Amino acid sequence: MNRRVLVPIAVLLSSAAFPLTITGASVALPGLADDLAASPTAAQWVVTGYNLCFAAFLAFGGSLADLLGKRRLYVSGVVAFLLGSALCAVAGDVGVLVAARLVAGAGAAVATATGQSLLAATFDGRARARVFGALGTVLGAGVALGPTISGFLVDLAGWRAVFGVPAALAALVLLLCPALPAVPGAGGGSVDWLGGGLFTLGLGALIWVSVEAPALGVAHPAVLVGVLVVGAGAIAFARVERRRAAPMFDLALLRDRAFLGYSLVAATMMGLLVPLLVYLPSYFIDVIGLDPTEAGLWMLLLTLPSVLLPGAGAALSRRSPRLLSVGAILVSAVGVVALATIGPGSTPWTLLAPLLLVGAGVGVTTGVVDGLAISSAPTERAGAAAGLFNTARLTTETIALATVGSALTSLAGGQLAGEGFTDALRVVVIALGCLGIVAAVGADALLREKSV
Repeated sequence: MNRRVLVPIAVLLSSAAFPLTITGASVALPGLADDLAASPTAAQWVVTGYNLCFAAFLAFGGSLADLLGKRRLYVSGVVAFLLGSALCAVAGDVGVLVAARLVAGAGAAVATATGQSLLAATFDGRARARVFGALGTVLGAGVALGPTISGFLVDLAGWRAVFGVPAALAALVLLLCPALPAVPGAGGGSVDWLGGGLFTLGLGALIWVSVEAPALGVAHPAVLVGVLVVGAGAIAFARVERRRAAPMFDLALLRDRAFLGYSLVAATMMGLLVPLLVYLPSYFIDVIGLDPTEAGLWMLLLTLPSVLLPGAGAALSRRSPRLLSVGAILVSAVGVVALATIGPGSTPWTLLAPLLLVGAGVGVTTGVVDGLAISSAPTERAGAAAGLFNTARLTTETIALATVGSALTSLAGGQLAGEGFTDALRVVVIALGCLGIVAAVGADALLREKSV
């Protein structure tokens, strides 16, 4: 088969598996927590650990691919994802499951970065635009349909199937890899190991503190050490990146108000959406009493707009990018606050407006603010802008997941079930929505300044 056909098939298949295993884990959480006797904190790591490694290794993946060769790194990433996901599917202990999720997240990050590079190296012009459009559709569909597909899988074969199916997709991708173009690395370059290592250390410490502090107490010595590591890591990272000739992250881009504003928009949207993707299915199952399939179907109210509305968002952005960006945050933030009406007697009709509002705000910005942010940077720095933009978004998403999970566990008295879960969720969505409104004000100030 022609390589120009095999490359998009392989990359699109792997790209479908990665978001499926993110959102799918949320539907699997109640079942795996019961089966493995996992505490709420341990269950948090099943989701947060994957996102942590995805965010930390995404930039590493791109740098290594440029140096060592794109196909080699792509295959390595798919193999790591396959092994991690397969181990998740057979894990008999929550510690093993979390470790496997870390491996799968790192593999997914490397394969994502190198897969996109393979597409760019194989196609150009209109063909490249079409194939990247297909990639965006697959990623959006994976996020949107992940809870629904996972609900069916859990009802059909149990929570382990949520990890087994992505592993099977990765195995299928590996069969196609020998036919992919080699695309050798440039050689002679270098990877910013120190900057990347400091970023990973600081992010890991921040997530650890966010997850563990409620259980250990903020005055616990380990928590205090974690806070010191976060602060020292952040300072050292900023100094290293400023002095590097070829830094992993071009922090000078943050002086561009438009780039910073659009990055804030994207990060805020993920910070509002992803915690709901993870914790609402658990609420639907444990409190409202739905089965996993029903919970997945209810989640379509939240996720389908992200597939259906990007075209409308692109049209709106041509009229007023600032109005689209700020308005989308406000719409989603209002929807998040409106979720405070949730309760054991909630129905799809009572949750229709809040979920659609959140999804609509996310939908009109999906892919659109990415283009606005990267286009705001000089052409010669577009690659660096894309790397920093995506890492900022993923980092915010990971921090939001960890913080919301810890807040829910703490407010609910350590048990995400019953009346305590309802009260905790109401407090969290109000706080989350208010933070979204604050972010909208900040984004408006940054983007308005640019237009003056």
